[in-house]
Amino acid sequence: MPEHILALRDIHKSFGETQVLKGISLNVTAGEVVSIIGASGSGKSTFLRSINGLEMPQSGFLDFEGLSFDYHPESRFFPTATQLQALRKKVGMVFQSYNLWPHMTVLQNVIHAPIKLLKIPRAQAIEEAEALLSRIGLYEKRQSYPARLSGGQQQRVAIARALAMKPSLMLFDEVTSALDPELVHEVLVLMASLAREGMTMLVVTHEIAFARDVSSRVLFFDKGVIAEDGPPEILRNPQSDRLRQFLHRILHDEVAGAGAGYGGTQQ
Repeated sequence: MPEHILALRDIHKSFGETQVLKGISLNVTAGEVVSIIGASGSGKSTFLRSINGLEMPQSGFLDFEGLSFDYHPESRFFPTATQLQALRKKVGMVFQSYNLWPHMTVLQNVIHAPIKLLKIPRAQAIEEAEALLSRIGLYEKRQSYPARLSGGQQQRVAIARALAMKPSLMLFDEVTSALDPELVHEVLVLMASLAREGMTMLVVTHEIAFARDVSSRVLFFDKGVIAEDGPPEILRNPQSDRLRQFLHRILHDEVAGAGAGYGGTQQ
């Protein structure tokens, strides 16, 4: 049986009186590409941020590569700051806003965390960063500052920066939603190439064609719960009225131009 790299059980998260996550449970197998879709406010981004501790659940359990957390505040397994840091070293995250350091060059952005957190020698970090930048077609921009790059280029640098930490799991939170339409494709092509190479990925996205063509699995979030969980086929044959309605609203925009050319399906 394939190994579960991530296991979440009964994750609850509220902001004040508003319940955002209502008991989410999920197992993710090494090499899976899980796309997470749903309306705004359904809990998708909060769920993703809960995985690496950017949001702390009020209750629930997490297991990830030898780390086991019980989020009940009085539990002796409640995560410490040191444990959260260990988790984040292994879990890369890329956001809607690129979050590059504007005062650092592209190369400096990519080498900073490996040197500081992984204690990689500077020469090795530079060599590995330059290889990553070559791969994403931005080697010639390595001495440029983020302000001199397009949005698509900045987002690809943000992905390279996360990959430089050699994560076991990558989280993508609406990484194309801030981009001009003509720049979306270059980022999705890079993500598809990671999928083909076996990177374990959780991807919150509105790009339905990407979810259909690249994912090994799709989750549909609705009002803080996973309303559907299945292969990409559920996007063609949704089982619930709620998913059918959601797709009806957005699918005509996605299918028209975004689907082809991501490089095949990750199964």
